Amino acid sequence: MQAGKLHVPYLRKFLKKLIAEVELNHGDVIDELYEHYAHYMTTLKENDLEKDNARVFKYISFLFPDGCLELSRCLESRKLMVQLQCSLNMLEGDTGCSVWPSSLLLSECILSFPELFSNKSCFEVGSGVGLVGICLAHVKASKVILSDGDLSTLANMKLNLELNHLSVETDMSETTEDPNMVKCIHLPWESVSEKELQNHKPDIILGADVIYDPVCLPHLVRVLTLLLNQAKLYPDQCSGNHPVFSLGSKFSSDAKVNVTHQANANNGDASDASLCKRTDNGASNVGLKKRPTALIASVIRNVDTFNKFLTLLGEANLTIEDLTESLRPLNFLPYMKSYDRSTVRLFSISCK
Repeated sequence: MQAGKLHVPYLRKFLKKLIAEVELNHGDVIDELYEHYAHYMTTLKENDLEKDNARVFKYISFLFPDGCLELSRCLESRKLMVQLQCSLNMLEGDTGCSVWPSSLLLSECILSFPELFSNKSCFEVGSGVGLVGICLAHVKASKVILSDGDLSTLANMKLNLELNHLSVETDMSETTEDPNMVKCIHLPWESVSEKELQNHKPDIILGADVIYDPVCLPHLVRVLTLLLNQAKLYPDQCSGNHPVFSLGSKFSSDAKVNVTHQANANNGDASDASLCKRTDNGASNVGLKKRPTALIASVIRNVDTFNKFLTLLGEANLTIEDLTESLRPLNFLPYMKSYDRSTVRLFSISCK
């Protein structure tokens, strides 16, 4: 939708009226209308949109599909609307304030399988706009800790949490569990120490589109290792052979992946991928173990980068499993045409 300067006031009023009419008749307003309306609301001056740090408000509407009442935390309205302030410059150095497809899929996964995350302590690395954390708070994770290494991204994340009526805590130390409180911490992967992380004992570590920069990968793997391989902090939890999530397709430490093979890696022995077998009524049969595990969603944009990640995991004595098929979420974003969930892979990572 393009508009000249003189047409902005008219389009703003038109979209406001259209959205109001649809909502008055209890219809579902597609996300693109909210986004365009928010865009024109923030376009007070033409040059505001040309600034490098230009931001707009987005509304992401997760529409619970038919049968959602079987899911815990399904709203009576069957819609979870999330408001986010995002960057207009996804490719201009402001990636942390953009909504990436992997965060959308991870959010759908949380809403599809709330029993995996409710009453669990969850820690996200590279949290960006905070969308995943908002969904974790919705399904009542016992603790939600979001982190990012960029201070401007962290400030924007806190704003988004407040926009969605969540309380924000910034103290790095451990506190009393409060399901209405989300903790935001500054976590530069390259410099964070084991001492800084020792008070955090998450059940689940999450990450969306964090496997992208080869330079950052050693630091990312080090952080994951500190949180997962808790031989000292979790002496009773790292002695078994079963991670929190049941296994999909397994990658050995010396595995190499190409795009074609990766896209079909999980079509092998389906008997091993029994984490969440969805029943006819849309419910899921989930089995959990007491052990910290990371759940990473990622688009494999560069095969060499992903292969380097696999190598580093092997050197750190961590295992990776493909859960893309066994943890396939419901479609909560049917009207978001720009979102292609088929490009996103879902992995679990755990200590050996």
